[in-house]
Amino acid sequence: MLNVYLAGEIHSNWREEIIQLCKKEKLNIVFSSPVTNHEASDNCGIEILGAEEKNFWKDSKGANINSIKTKKSIKDCDVVIVKFGEKYKQWNAAFDAGYAAALNKSIIVIHNDEHQHALKEVDASAAAVAKDQNQAFRILKYILEGSLQ
Repeated sequence: MLNVYLAGEIHSNWREEIIQLCKKEKLNIVFSSPVTNHEASDNCGIEILGAEEKNFWKDSKGANINSIKTKKSIKDCDVVIVKFGEKYKQWNAAFDAGYAAALNKSIIVIHNDEHQHALKEVDASAAAVAKDQNQAFRILKYILEGSLQ
């Protein structure tokens, strides 16, 4: 069994695409990810610990709580897949890749060619750089089955 953490942008269904491709092929993979409900992720700190007058402290509370889940998930996984989307700058995704690299985790990065220069350091720490979810899926299949089919 392979434990895969799906880090990165939360504005598209890329995680579900990879999960469905793996399910279709019956790959023995357990997936985890950050909280992908943007509102819940942003507001967990104030919902759990109480309101804040300043956005800085609201964001700090939420980020700290979310970091507990992220750190645990990355520590427990075998492979981290980090997707950088096209529309937003995902600083959190870059941080997750750096944290995974510091823990010597295998990293697969997904991004388009436009982001190659900006992500060259992230790419340098990755085991593979994919252009899309299908390539990432094929890597997972190869890892588990040694199959190129």
